Order: sequence, then C-alpha cells, then structure tokens
Amino acid sequence: MFEYDFMINAFAASGMVAVVAGIVGFFLVLRQQSFAGHALSHVGFTGATGAALFGIAPLWGLLGFTLAAGMAMGALGEKLSGRDVAIGMILSLSLGFGLLFLHFFTAYATQVSALLFGNVLGVSTSMLSILAILSFFCLAALALIMRPLIFATLQPELAQAKGLSLRLVSVLFLALVALAVVACTQIVGVLLVFTLMVGPAAAAQNLTTRLGMGIAVSALFALLQSWAGITLAYYTDWPTSFWITALSALVYGLSLVSKWRN
Repeated sequence: MFEYDFMINAFAASGMVAVVAGIVGFFLVLRQQSFAGHALSHVGFTGATGAALFGIAPLWGLLGFTLAAGMAMGALGEKLSGRDVAIGMILSLSLGFGLLFLHFFTAYATQVSALLFGNVLGVSTSMLSILAILSFFCLAALALIMRPLIFATLQPELAQAKGLSLRLVSVLFLALVALAVVACTQIVGVLLVFTLMVGPAAAAQNLTTRLGMGIAVSALFALLQSWAGITLAYYTDWPTSFWITALSALVYGLSLVSKWRN
C-alpha cells in the first residue's frame, strides 16, 4: 500500500488534518458551537465556486470566504444563538449560490466536486505543503490562545469580570475553526466536515470529563478514523469519505453506549 506516492501523501495529509480537527473540534463541541463548522463549510463552498468563476483556484476562494465568515460569526457572539432558522436559510442559500456559480463555469467542476466530498487520495505534494502550513499555524495559534479560550469557555462570566474580551476570544477561535474547516475539506469535503471535526470530539467528551485527556482522545479518534478509512478504501475500493464517516458514527455510537452504562 505504501509503495504508491499518492497513498503516502494521503496518510500524511489526513494525519495532519485529523489531529488539527480533533483538537479544534474538541473546543468547538465544548463551547456548544458545533454548527459553526458545518456553517463555515457551506459558506466556503460558495467562495470556492465563486473563485473558480473568476479563474482563481477554488482553494483560495474557500480560504478567503471561510475565514471572513468565521471572524464575522465570532464578532456576532451571543447574537447568533437561537437563530437556527435564519442560519439554516443562509447555509442553504450559500450552497445554492455555489451550485449556480458552478453551473456558469464548469472548467473547475472536477476540483469543486472534490471539495464537496473530499479527495484525500488526490492530494498532491504542493497541497500537502499547504496543509502542513495550515496545520502548523492552527496548532500554534491555538496554543497561544489556549488559556483565555479555556477560561472563556468554562467560566465566561468570571472571565468577563476579569476583563477578558469574550468577543475577541470568539473571533480568534472561529477564525481558527475556519482554517481547520479548509484543511478538513481537502480530506472529507464540504458536506462531511462535521464528521471529522465534531464526531471524534463528541465521542471523547462522552468518555472523559478531563480536559487534557479529552483533547488527546479526540485527536487520537480523528487520526485513527482517518487512517483506517483510507486503509479500508484502498482494499474495498469504496469512497474514503464514506469509511471515515461510518467509522466516526460507529465510534460515537459506542461512546454513547459506554456513557449510558456508566
């Protein structure tokens, strides 16, 4: 299996992205903002197809739109809570515009379709370098804001009383989520980002209440699910994204059983 360069690239890319997704996703679930990853991926799809319409590589449109949307959502803060219908309509509209842009410009159709469902087996060496930079930046930035992020997440009233800007923390964190979404899209696609960012994190939080252990377990679950998904796809010729999604659902289901038994 490892005699092929594309398989080596796939394991390297999914490994880096999975660790980032597992760690960032843990805080996403802990802060009860799971919808954010799903929302940002839909907005990013519009950016990718819009960029293709103007002859720009879809990745840069995805990155620009997702990052801008993440920072905007962070700035809205609590005002975004309780607006599920409005958010759902915006997500549907974003996806609709993405399909419209793709209708008018089909030269990038293959690339944009890969953004929908992912194509980890098609990760090139140049894309691997981009993912490495994104992953490193995400983890480094998360390490810098880790303490205020934990404080703002677990004790928001006290953090605000101590002078910590909850809005600033939210903006910075959702900007990191946006970058993680961009990286995840290359592995499982826009429509399945939720499964890599939220599934492992939710399963980890079902199994442990310890913060450090939870982060480690979330990253480990995401990593194992990604690598196992690629391995199963290689031997069955079924889509990689399907296997990653199925494994994520299986692990989450088992974590629920374990939680109920305890």
